[in-house]
Amino acid sequence: MSGARAAVTLRAFAAAAATRRGSTLTHVDATGDVHMVDVSDKQPTLRTARARGRVLMNQETFDLIRQDGIKKGNVLAVAQIAGIQGAKSCSQLIPLCHPIAITKVSVDLALATSSSSSSSSSSSDGALTHAVEIESLVRCKGETGVEMEALAAVSAAALTVFDMCKAVSKSMVIDSIRVVEKSGGKSGHWKEQPSGHAGLKVE
Repeated sequence: MSGARAAVTLRAFAAAAATRRGSTLTHVDATGDVHMVDVSDKQPTLRTARARGRVLMNQETFDLIRQDGIKKGNVLAVAQIAGIQGAKSCSQLIPLCHPIAITKVSVDLALATSSSSSSSSSSSDGALTHAVEIESLVRCKGETGVEMEALAAVSAAALTVFDMCKAVSKSMVIDSIRVVEKSGGKSGHWKEQPSGHAGLKVE
């Protein structure tokens, strides 16, 4: 399929989706064209988003992180900085995100062990019964939310953990990255309801 034909097909699909949903897909107009949403008329409000995720791993990798034995350096410290950088770089990675004047980014990482064998996965180099748990908090005072920035922070931190530890194990799994809470803006406050993401005990 040629590039021009693919673009027309994608535009038609997007237009049909927008019509079915009453044009609630704000990044797609009635003709199917994508665009950055104009937020000029919105009033700036204090906006906060919190996201979480984890990197599942085997016992050996977990122990090396805990003992600061990974050759590339301190995994948690480097991943924390990477997460902050990820939040700041979000609009460069996600095409239709607005550049946002972030006022706060925090990224916390914690080592966690499985409290139940049923919550773990297995790989060729051992059961993935341990994890690095990651949580980000992003805040701004602006016209649009910071959910994507919070997700970018967790994603960048998780990828950094994988990169620093892949020489030890390539079976690590980046898992359960999601927004868990947001506040501000027209939709107000939202918080994730308890679900099946539990099963690891933070040390």
